[in-house]
Amino acid sequence: MTRRISIIAMATLALSTLLLPTSHAAEVRYVTVKAQGSVKVTPDAVRINATATHLASTSKDALAATAKTSAALRSVLKNSKIDSKDISTTSVTTFPEYKYGNDGLTTLLGYRATQSFTITVKAAESAGTIVDALVAAGGDNLQINGVSPFVLNSSKAADAARAIAVKNAKARALSYAKLLGVTLGKVNYLIEESAPTPPSPIFATAKSEADVTVVDLGQQEVVVAITVQWSLR
Repeated sequence: MTRRISIIAMATLALSTLLLPTSHAAEVRYVTVKAQGSVKVTPDAVRINATATHLASTSKDALAATAKTSAALRSVLKNSKIDSKDISTTSVTTFPEYKYGNDGLTTLLGYRATQSFTITVKAAESAGTIVDALVAAGGDNLQINGVSPFVLNSSKAADAARAIAVKNAKARALSYAKLLGVTLGKVNYLIEESAPTPPSPIFATAKSEADVTVVDLGQQEVVVAITVQWSLR
């Protein structure tokens, strides 16, 4: 029994020795900073939302008439060099349309059919001309629901924003190091807090200049946020 107690005591002492920090352990010092980088870019593409719509005495007739307007829309886009993969139907609907009188009576006006499209124009400067051509082809049976400039490929802007974010982070870390009387060592880690903020589409203002629609592209911002840790010497 005495021998067993001695063995347990020796094992406990050995484990304690391993766990206790030694006086020669290196002191770990580091600085962690957060920073952002952003760049402004001019949109290079435009997204157009359009709807073909007709009212008729039956759903079938309304849908057939809407199909003709939709075909005219596709023809305009084809002539404007818009690839078919950049044209997508977002909805097709048919529904009864009523007139509500002040006397409380409801009158059936007919049946309305709609087909809505999202169109990506990769040559942003031609967006206004395409809007005009769509309206001319569809007349009052075609609605332009929105025109939104956006950045088609923001990877270059994101890379530039990352470079600015790293530069800002290092400048801040160097400032702290100088205040503390130390120098920066190696980078322990870098974390991109989130994916680069994609430029949010903005709704363009379509201006009529000499009877031609002009889409103002403006500028949009791409933002990258990072956290970086440096060791200190």
